[in-house]
Amino acid sequence: MPLKLALPDLVSNSYFPAFAAVELGFFREEGLDVEHEMIFPVPACCEALRDGRVDLVAVSMHAPLWAFPRWRGSKALCALSQGMYWFLVVRKDLPIEKGDMNGLKGLRLAAAPAVEIGLKELFKAAGIDIAKEGISIGLPPGGVPPGASFGVVAAESLIRGEIDGFWANGMGAEVAVTSGIARMILDVRRGDGPPAAFRFTQPALVTSSKICEEQPDVAAAATRAIVKTQKALKEDVKLAAKVGEKLFPAKEAALIATLIERDLPFYDAAIHEENVAGMNAFALSAGLMQGAPVPYEDIVATEVSRYWKG
Repeated sequence: MPLKLALPDLVSNSYFPAFAAVELGFFREEGLDVEHEMIFPVPACCEALRDGRVDLVAVSMHAPLWAFPRWRGSKALCALSQGMYWFLVVRKDLPIEKGDMNGLKGLRLAAAPAVEIGLKELFKAAGIDIAKEGISIGLPPGGVPPGASFGVVAAESLIRGEIDGFWANGMGAEVAVTSGIARMILDVRRGDGPPAAFRFTQPALVTSSKICEEQPDVAAAATRAIVKTQKALKEDVKLAAKVGEKLFPAKEAALIATLIERDLPFYDAAIHEENVAGMNAFALSAGLMQGAPVPYEDIVATEVSRYWKG
């Protein structure tokens, strides 16, 4: 019986190692028959895991909190890459310097449901009160059609002048920048914004505690498949184009190898304790949970950690 892998965005580099592991045959090489599907938004993706409709999800590592209070019942198997991975782009004509969060006052910014929390916490960490400064954060006018990539929809909304900028995955940001309509303002992974923001979250492969307990061979095999995929992409980034040509529209397919090559320095499957500590602080600040931080071993499937280095 095939395993089901869900992710909240497909036309993206954010969760690329997960669905590339399907398309490049690395899950199959590990003895797993895996199908992938897109479930948007992020909370719905995690609810599908909670309800047993899917077996694996590729999401932000804090995302299970929407379906698994304090992560109970879920386990992160490995990182898909390191660091908070969304970008803020704004209209090209706005006189804002890269990294200048104070220059964003009064702007209309778009962000996907649940993803917007990362941007709000980024402003909070920078000491900026978005209500006081007249910064609005929400969906683009008209929302996101079923099956559509948020970043691509936001880029189109920016072209129409309906928003001033958006917070999205690397693909959405790249489409806007390469189209000549936007400039990159915040790239947290590469030093923009408060340093603590790097550890707010990271993309990860997550499963249920039940699978870890009852099918530990599946958890181990899935982890090994991701590690193999990251290694293969590092050795031959052209494989990314092969996957993109199969799954993406032409414009995005032409960009994906460039984006993955840019992400390769962050391709490390390890889930570091300092990142989990930073994620706990982020989740508490954002109101995603209350009480004490959750211990590392309650969030991470430490039994598969020996596979992280391949």
